[in-house]
Amino acid sequence: MDKEERKTINQGQEDEMEIYGYNLCRWKLAIVSLGVVCTGGFLLLLLYWMPEWRVKATCIRAAIKDCEVVLLRTTIRYFTHHSVKYFWNDTLHNFDFLKGLDEGVSCTSIYEKHSAGLTKGMHAYRKLLYGINEISVKVPSVFKLLIKEVLNPFYIFQLFSVILWCTDEYYYYALAIVIMSVVSILSSLYSIKKQYIMLHDMVAAHSTVRVSVCRVNEEREEIFSTDLVPGDVMVIPLNGTIMPCDAVLINGTCIVNESMLTGESVPVTKTNLPNPSVDIKGMGDELYSPEIHKRHTLFCGTTVIQTRFYTGELVKAIVVRTGFSTSKGQLVRSILYPKPTDFKLYRDAYLFLLCLVAVAAIGFIYTIINSILNEVEIGVIIIESLDIITITVPPALPAAMTAGIVYAQRRLKKIGIFCISPQRINICGQLNLVCFDKTGTLTEDGLDLWGIQRVENTRFLLPEENVCNEMLVKSQFVACMATCHSLTKIEGVLSGDPLDLKMFEAIGWILEEATEEETALHNRIMPTVVRPPKQLLPESTPAGDQEMELLELPAIYEIGIVRQFPFSSALQRMSVVARVLGDKKMDAYMKGAPEVIASLCKPETIPVDFENVLEDYTKQGFRVIALAHRKLESKLTWHKVQNISRDAIENNMDFMGLIIMQNKLKQETPAVLEDLHKANIRTVMVTGDNMLTAVSVARDCGMILPQDKVIIAEALPPKDGKVAKINWHYADTLTQCSNSSAIDSEAIPIKSVHDSLEDLQVSRYHFAMNGKSFSVILEHFQDLVPKLMLHGTVFARMAPDQKTQLVEALQNVDYFVGMCGDGANDCGALKRAHGGISLSELEASVASPFTSKTPSISCVPNLIREGRAALMTSFCVFKFMALYSIIQYFSVTLLYSVLSNLGDFQFLFIDLAIILVVVFTMSLNPAWKELVAQRPPSGLISGALLFSVLSQIIISIGFQSLGFFWVKQQPWYEIWHPHSDACNTTGSLYGNFSHLYNETEDDPHNIQNYENTTVFFISSFQYLIVAIAFSKGKPFRQPCYKNYLFVLSVIILYVFILFIMLHPVAPIDQALQIVCVPYQWRITMLIIVLVNALVSIMVENFCLDMVLWKVVFNRDRQGEYRFTTTQPAQESVDYWGKCCLSCALDCRKKMPKAKYMYLAQELLVDPEWPPKPQTTTEAKALVKENGSCQIITIT
Repeated sequence: MDKEERKTINQGQEDEMEIYGYNLCRWKLAIVSLGVVCTGGFLLLLLYWMPEWRVKATCIRAAIKDCEVVLLRTTIRYFTHHSVKYFWNDTLHNFDFLKGLDEGVSCTSIYEKHSAGLTKGMHAYRKLLYGINEISVKVPSVFKLLIKEVLNPFYIFQLFSVILWCTDEYYYYALAIVIMSVVSILSSLYSIKKQYIMLHDMVAAHSTVRVSVCRVNEEREEIFSTDLVPGDVMVIPLNGTIMPCDAVLINGTCIVNESMLTGESVPVTKTNLPNPSVDIKGMGDELYSPEIHKRHTLFCGTTVIQTRFYTGELVKAIVVRTGFSTSKGQLVRSILYPKPTDFKLYRDAYLFLLCLVAVAAIGFIYTIINSILNEVEIGVIIIESLDIITITVPPALPAAMTAGIVYAQRRLKKIGIFCISPQRINICGQLNLVCFDKTGTLTEDGLDLWGIQRVENTRFLLPEENVCNEMLVKSQFVACMATCHSLTKIEGVLSGDPLDLKMFEAIGWILEEATEEETALHNRIMPTVVRPPKQLLPESTPAGDQEMELLELPAIYEIGIVRQFPFSSALQRMSVVARVLGDKKMDAYMKGAPEVIASLCKPETIPVDFENVLEDYTKQGFRVIALAHRKLESKLTWHKVQNISRDAIENNMDFMGLIIMQNKLKQETPAVLEDLHKANIRTVMVTGDNMLTAVSVARDCGMILPQDKVIIAEALPPKDGKVAKINWHYADTLTQCSNSSAIDSEAIPIKSVHDSLEDLQVSRYHFAMNGKSFSVILEHFQDLVPKLMLHGTVFARMAPDQKTQLVEALQNVDYFVGMCGDGANDCGALKRAHGGISLSELEASVASPFTSKTPSISCVPNLIREGRAALMTSFCVFKFMALYSIIQYFSVTLLYSVLSNLGDFQFLFIDLAIILVVVFTMSLNPAWKELVAQRPPSGLISGALLFSVLSQIIISIGFQSLGFFWVKQQPWYEIWHPHSDACNTTGSLYGNFSHLYNETEDDPHNIQNYENTTVFFISSFQYLIVAIAFSKGKPFRQPCYKNYLFVLSVIILYVFILFIMLHPVAPIDQALQIVCVPYQWRITMLIIVLVNALVSIMVENFCLDMVLWKVVFNRDRQGEYRFTTTQPAQESVDYWGKCCLSCALDCRKKMPKAKYMYLAQELLVDPEWPPKPQTTTEAKALVKENGSCQIITIT
């Protein structure tokens, strides 16, 4: 294909697209128009359903640069796809989406080129280019939704069926289908409209506000937020606002609530972007990025609560992104255009429907041939042959398939789990691995201050519990605790990060913020002031009244926070510049991850036993924060501090000690994880905390058992010409690191070399790594990623995007991944996982498929149980609907052979009274009360399910054929006519009814005959038999006898059919067009039905459940991490039994389908895995064509 004719946009991204150029072709249009007329408009419908076909049928290929139409059905030069505008880029010779100032713009140019604002002319030009700044969710009119819904292929098929039935005078059944379709369409319209309105209201609640912008000539202009474009300089109002766009702060400070995006309701302090041109150290030509510089970026949809500003230099921000390009716009796009759920069940369902269509085609051909041979009229042949198609593909199939999901959704709602993506419930039934965030998910949300351990003369003092005392009030350690935080007062209430709050409350100090009047009076940002309560300060006794004022002055001890460098998850630290009232020099205080803080301190100030002390605390599961301090030079003035880079401050510090915070496990955590392990569901911890703390918590909660090995993978990127490498350490034997210079990385204990690895063969092992190592492994050790995913359990210091990458890596080895987080930094992973469960009810949870009302991980097993129940219900319903189609199809085919058919009311009774009632009640089985080790199959195309369906089809066809052909062998049998009197010939007690049957009206369709009556009764019982056979309970659903509505419905139907078969009622028989047959034949039919029931139940519940079902589950379990050791004797017997049966069924041994299962089998015989202690794996510098690296292991 010509390279000019195909282009790829968004390459490597989730919405990657290939684009082709076309020009309209008149002769093709003419041919298509003729085809539309000849097919009565069907061709137009087909082209409506298949846009790609429509373009190809009406256009010819052209170069993209010169084309008129692209496959996205828009005009060239620019088009809009999923609310993003793409335009033709002559430089790239391809389409590209419009970018704002968020890409390719340096921090220097932000100030030098964009801080002055736009001219009105430039603003008008950019508005034409970027369009209106709005995130609009248009609610379609009912008429549009109706047309779109009605043009669904399923409803078109139903319309075709109804027209066909009306021509064949099946008015009642046609009317029933029309009513069902109308109800279905109306309920669907209501649901879709409601979702659109909810999303519209959420977005439009604060979509348009009036904003003030600065122009080039220093004018200020009031405009609507919808008129904002990238490059506008927006003035943030004093009383705060809801941000209508993404903007980078260039003047002042803002306190922002970002719960809409992050799920974290804690206010965040945003500071102005550092200006490289005035920084002492400078930032060079660093490019601005909203993600990297998020502490300086105000995101759309977030609420600015407070601002701090200069007089005359208001708080300003430069607009960098507008509309759907903003962070909020991307969130809304992810909801409007979700990634299609690729689940094997739905793929198999379409394949199964194609099989039914193939069966219908056979019946269609048979009907035509049989009718021609019997010289049937051409009109009747057309109707009957088309009718067989409508019988094979049941109209109630979609409604039946969704019934179980709807019921599961209701049950989930009752236990406090809300779902915005019902189709995901079925997928949750397949989850075999769940990732958990730690803080707030596995552990309590709040932290308690356990104590502090100060350093004096490079030695650790004894731990101290009480920080609030007179001895420490003026120490640098307490001063750091009082100032190094991001707390603020909102409406008089202290708020901020929970860790900061606990730390500040522990010292008992008071925080005071400047008012707007004070700020304006001093002509600059007034610092936040902290001071201890008076009772903690040493009291002064004055000599006399005249000296009172002088002696009181030294007793006033206040610290002003002059500059704040907010906490950065990438840097793992925060710092402040503060000044004690009356001091000439300022102080710099810093707190953060101990290993990071230690790397920025003078080596001589760090105690020798630093690593051992830190290791002891983290091993016990404590969260440890390190503090550091240094005096700044006197030449640093207030103005210089406002523009200095944090790198200039955060170095050469004095190490002061540790704050030890306790993060307790939630009470229910160990029990829930134990339930998941018993169910063979892997659990993985993904956290932003210290690695050893995470490993300790993993051991405490049972995620890692006491006898299990923990292997820490410390990956180092290429540096100074050296290739990337992984150092393998064993964390079970805790010894001191020999290299004291390694404190800038995680403090990692090493297992001694002589320790034996023999015990690894009889115990499990787990990999643990931090975010940096994970990134290096993803980039340089792609071959190792699947192996590490198979046994990776603890992932520490993980950034939000790394959590998403981890979920994707696990999915790449065919795990069905669940993700449970509190919504704070887990949005991406929650969306990417097969089943994401948010424990936060804030607006960010709208991106998660599931939200738990109670912040407890007990929702995870509940969701999996309901998912399994819904999945098994879908299987049961699909199997039942397939059998219903085949049974009715075969009934009609048999009757067609004698030029008969089922009657209108017979169809009505079967489809409405039996099928719909059974389908909607058999889906009501609740989930089984506990999780079991087995998992249901993921698709319909599996040995056990196919055996189940095919065996029941053969049984049903066999017994139906038996009744159909046996009735013809009866001595009283004759070709039925209105004067037939089979009942009287036997002297039956039903003979007195025979005159009623003889008074029947003319029967042009030949409905009334002995074959019809026999087939109707036997098939009616068969529907109920397969319903009972397929309606299974344990181990995924409650037993069917506990489904009282189903039991009651089946009993009523059984009694009714049995009653009219053994004791006919003339009006009912006339309505159903049943003829009178001898009593002995009725007993014979009852015996056929009983034997049919016995055979069906035996095959389904004994042959299938005891043999094939067990084999499938064993195959699903193979390769799980619990079975990676040598097999016990009983498992070996099961294994060989499975192999023999597999040979008998498949004539060959099948390899596991899931990649992780296959990989687990390979690793069992790999002598080099797991890596030995204190070894190094290096990546070869030369990358092969397939992107993998050669691995060398160095001992």
